[in-house]
Amino acid sequence: MKPVAKEYAIIVRSKTRLESLIERFNTKAQTKFYIESLGGFYEDYELEHEIFYTSLNRLQTQLSKVIKHKTIDRSFLPSYIFDQKNIIIVIGQDGLVANTAKYSKGIPMIAVNPDQQRYDGVLLPYNPDNFIQAVDSVMSQKYSVRNVRFAQASLNDGQSLLAFNDLFIGPTSHISARYKITFNGKTEEQSSSGLIISTAAGSTGWLSSIFNMAYGISDTFEPSEPLKTRKVPQKKLKNSDEIIAPQKHYRPKLSNEELLFAVREPFKSIRTQADIVAGIINQK
Repeated sequence: MKPVAKEYAIIVRSKTRLESLIERFNTKAQTKFYIESLGGFYEDYELEHEIFYTSLNRLQTQLSKVIKHKTIDRSFLPSYIFDQKNIIIVIGQDGLVANTAKYSKGIPMIAVNPDQQRYDGVLLPYNPDNFIQAVDSVMSQKYSVRNVRFAQASLNDGQSLLAFNDLFIGPTSHISARYKITFNGKTEEQSSSGLIISTAAGSTGWLSSIFNMAYGISDTFEPSEPLKTRKVPQKKLKNSDEIIAPQKHYRPKLSNEELLFAVREPFKSIRTQADIVAGIINQK
């Protein structure tokens, strides 16, 4: 298939926290009162807002020199029809990249971190100063891409849902779900607050909080293992004992063909088990 020339850039953005609150409370004064009544700092919201718009303006200025463009809010994504002649430029947090990807239909997407001091930007490899290099590469058809595989959940009634980062299967309110789970040929009845199923792209997001919680609890209540020693040949070391530090926490690195599931808050009882709490699912 002949490459399609890019003629238009679509910038996708979200409202800042300050903008969303002003829409809700109508005025800056009421917004400031609300933030400070909750113990927050209004100045932090203002600073975040200013940095975002500085980055957005810089991006738009540079982009105007090489290609026509327009900016849309993320709320328009479900109804917006992207064209193969477009380049998609996302400026915001990682979640905006994940949300936009569901509607991109394979169109090249360049993700820009507007505030590197505030956002980790795992899915945001560019900033307002260097993103234009990626735009030039796409326009000249000389670029490499990082392909991401989606997870798909299908229901008995024919409905399906795609996920860029992760899927949550469970109740919408703060109650437990009762269900049967089958994994690696084993089935058990469980009661939990649900399952998180993560893609490779999402393994640094919601899933990472599950690991943080599990390892944090383990480290708090389990005594630290003393440093171990082992004997090594005298020719290799001056001392015959080599100190081995305790192994660091392990986090699996997923490939594009793998999903990792974790059961959230499994409850063990006479009727329910908690042996199947995590695992890696390979593409069939």
